[in-house]
Amino acid sequence: MGYYERSQARRVDMGLVLSYLILVLFGWMNIYSAVYSEEHSFILDFSQRYGLQFIWILISIGVAIFILYIINPGNYAPISPFLYIGMLLLLAAVIFLGREVNGSKSWFFIGSFGFQPAEFSKITTSLLLAYVMSQWNFSLSNRKEAIRAALVVLLPILLIVLEKETGSALVYLGLILVFYMEGLSGWVIILGLSLIAIFIITMAGSPLAAVVTAISAAALLRFAFSRKRVWFFTAIPVIVLMCFIPSLSNLRSEVWALILFIPHTVLWIKDLFTGKENRPSFFLLLSLLSAVILTFSVNFIFTKVLQPHQRARIENLFGITEDLQGIGYNVHQSKIAIGSGGLLGKGFLNGTQTKYNFVPEQSTDFIFCTVGEEWGFVGSLLLLAVYIFLITRIIHLASRQSDAFARIYGYCVASIFLMHVVINIGMTMGLLPVIGIPLPFLSYGGSGMVSFTILLFIFIRLDMERQMREN
Repeated sequence: MGYYERSQARRVDMGLVLSYLILVLFGWMNIYSAVYSEEHSFILDFSQRYGLQFIWILISIGVAIFILYIINPGNYAPISPFLYIGMLLLLAAVIFLGREVNGSKSWFFIGSFGFQPAEFSKITTSLLLAYVMSQWNFSLSNRKEAIRAALVVLLPILLIVLEKETGSALVYLGLILVFYMEGLSGWVIILGLSLIAIFIITMAGSPLAAVVTAISAAALLRFAFSRKRVWFFTAIPVIVLMCFIPSLSNLRSEVWALILFIPHTVLWIKDLFTGKENRPSFFLLLSLLSAVILTFSVNFIFTKVLQPHQRARIENLFGITEDLQGIGYNVHQSKIAIGSGGLLGKGFLNGTQTKYNFVPEQSTDFIFCTVGEEWGFVGSLLLLAVYIFLITRIIHLASRQSDAFARIYGYCVASIFLMHVVINIGMTMGLLPVIGIPLPFLSYGGSGMVSFTILLFIFIRLDMERQMREN
């Protein structure tokens, strides 16, 4: 190895590389355990998933080395529009030419080899978003520029939803964190989280409960922003009384919600025109309007937009229905497996839920329950610690980039990994609906392994450029 190659090797962030290798090898071990049988006990048996995963690991490491030492990182920005357009065409083509797998048409097959464009679209979307947002005149305060950046994210989401691959589409929503890191108002994040909360309250409770919650939260915030803070405390008992009035009167819930909604709307509109507390009033009014509209749209969204299996999973999550032998079987068995692991787990290859195949998809989407059963709470905690280190390290290195393209791309990578980890582990533990997305570097699958590797190592290579410039 020459001096230049040794110099480059020293600039590779070993924290990210070691985290990657730990996750990949640990995932391979757990895939082996999840599908282990005495008839196929050799870990390099290429007729089994763990043997095939080993091949994908070798391919991914080869791709990582190619990215680090062969590809010129200066090429990523100028070619990102062409890569993005090419991937959009593949996302559209798979809707008509792809093979249906588990209810979604998101796979191309050549013989036994499967390719899922949605996995690789995360890379091209991240590259183009970084390219668009790193232009010298870009600003989120410029409406046209902000819409252009939003369209970069929304177009693949639309195509992936048309493939009925909702889980993969939800991951892209995590890119809102990139917009926030680049100057988007935190009120937008609050609005998004509030709408999710309203949807949940409407599903688990009632439309009236959701409207009362929205109005109460908005009123408390409005009083908190106002100069007359005493109203903040007097509003609390009034809000409590509001919840009981419909049951004590003959008013319909919709009429009562309207009675509550109109006074607040009038007050906020008055504040906007008089210039008092302009910014808080605008966002609170927008949030309240959005919440009320969503509340009375939940039934339409639930019955007309979502697929039957998606509705069943949401109903099972909120306890509206309970089907432990049907749609809720996977999660129920997964929770049993994780809980049975206890503090230290049952040991490698000793998981009974794993060994007897109680949990379907245990080597793919539900790989975390294998970790919980065989490695216990301590092992699961250590795995989460590696993921937390990986994500926070990416954010830290991204924030140090002098090049805007590298910085924004790093935020994209961190956001995508964060969404995958939170959603996958959340659904495995029964905290989120089952939407079928892999756990990065652990779940079985060639498309996921290669795409996550490319996503990560492009950033590592960009960070190498920063270190070379600084030295």
